[in-house]
Amino acid sequence: MLMAEYQFLPRQELQRLFDRLRTAGFHCIAPQVRDGAIVYDTLADAAALPQGLHDRQAAGSYRLERDDSARCFAWANGPQALKPLTFAPRESLWQAEQGADFSPAPLHDLPTAVIGVRACDLAALQIHDQHFRHNDPYYAARRERLFLVAVNCSHPAETCFCASTGDGPEAQSGFDLVLDELDDGYIVRSGTPVGGAILRDLYLEPAGATQRAAAQQQNAAAIARQTRTLPGRNLRDTLFARLEHARWDDVAARCLSCGNCTAVCPTCFCHSERDEPALDGRSSVHYRQWDSCFTEGHSYIHGVVIRAETKFRYRQWLTHKLGSWHDQYGRSGCVGCGRCISWCPAAIDITAEAAALCGG
Repeated sequence: MLMAEYQFLPRQELQRLFDRLRTAGFHCIAPQVRDGAIVYDTLADAAALPQGLHDRQAAGSYRLERDDSARCFAWANGPQALKPLTFAPRESLWQAEQGADFSPAPLHDLPTAVIGVRACDLAALQIHDQHFRHNDPYYAARRERLFLVAVNCSHPAETCFCASTGDGPEAQSGFDLVLDELDDGYIVRSGTPVGGAILRDLYLEPAGATQRAAAQQQNAAAIARQTRTLPGRNLRDTLFARLEHARWDDVAARCLSCGNCTAVCPTCFCHSERDEPALDGRSSVHYRQWDSCFTEGHSYIHGVVIRAETKFRYRQWLTHKLGSWHDQYGRSGCVGCGRCISWCPAAIDITAEAAALCGG
């Protein structure tokens, strides 16, 4: 990571950052409220950020609350993460026409700046880079066009546990710019040469010692506020030694196999592919779309559903996420964002399940 000077951007001048990014050719995406949740969407006006909003999250619960704070990033996360911006929920990969060669789907994505990225989602993006970047041209093209403005998380939710996975709440790498939000503005520093060029054009003053100390205290408080933890960062051997543990039946009695956890997870990448022929039979389009290891069709092989019971689907998800990802990517597939806890309609808590399985 490029070491950079800490500078200060007054709150009322945040629009300058948006304007500079657009001048540099970036389409700006930033957090805003849609259908009662904070998501990323096109945004050109900093005044439309979720000022004064906080999220209250618990197992099976997500709510937004408002106060008179001037802060725009005083929330933990919404259901979306970065995943839809690089690994599209549904996309055409190629099409075929009668009497012609296969033709790959064109890419029309613009250079995109994402403002408000959290440290846990940067960690998830690094995992996806390992999986997709060198063998998936669609992912790689979108990834190369991303400019990432991280904001260190000052208000983790009750469901967050990124400190225990080592992925937050402070962003350490993977960003072009990173902000610490204070009451009167933002401490800003760059992480890449491209980010440094944007920052230099803002003509900011260096951040003061008092401001930097406030940011450090804020980060320490965010770590201390997290009460959930995983029982370890590498649970591979423990989980695979307990494939017949009674807890699998217990969680299966509660799990709905709905796939919510995999949809909101920033690292899950299961997908299915299908061909959709035109009605005249002269052409077809080959699509890729998100799938989940909780669906029956995911483990269908030649007339047999390998994981016909919810027990085995949940076991596959948890042992892969917390165990065999270490063999594939050198780390756990969990970044501690807590989304799977908040958005589970049965209020199943991955930290509680891991503790029950690994504790005895």
